[in-house]
Amino acid sequence: MNDWADWPHLAQVARLVTHVTKRGVTTYETHYLITSLPPEVASPKRLLRLMRGHWEIENRLHWVRDVTFDEDRCQVRSGAAPQVMAALRNTTIALLRCIGASNIAAALRTHGGHPHRALALVTAPGGTMQ
Repeated sequence: MNDWADWPHLAQVARLVTHVTKRGVTTYETHYLITSLPPEVASPKRLLRLMRGHWEIENRLHWVRDVTFDEDRCQVRSGAAPQVMAALRNTTIALLRCIGASNIAAALRTHGGHPHRALALVTAPGGTMQ
């Protein structure tokens, strides 16, 4: 690949076409992947697993931050505050996942109405709630 493209460490380019059918209407999306993993190390099957892993992270963390926490409209923009807020959001998501919350928005509402339960997440040994 490096003889063809002027991109350091480029080993493979892949295209994945997905289709989703909802209510009888099929839509197609094309996704592209570039990687430094050569074909001997990353077969098409492995590349597909890697792409799915990427989207799992996107769906489990970034989507929650974007939608549930409405992070894109946050007004905190100066100094270290944006990084601190992102770390607090990530910590909150991680704590709620540790107690088995699959719906972060619902868990936030529950803990918002019961501050003692929220406090127990960070103060109780092992994050267990009484």
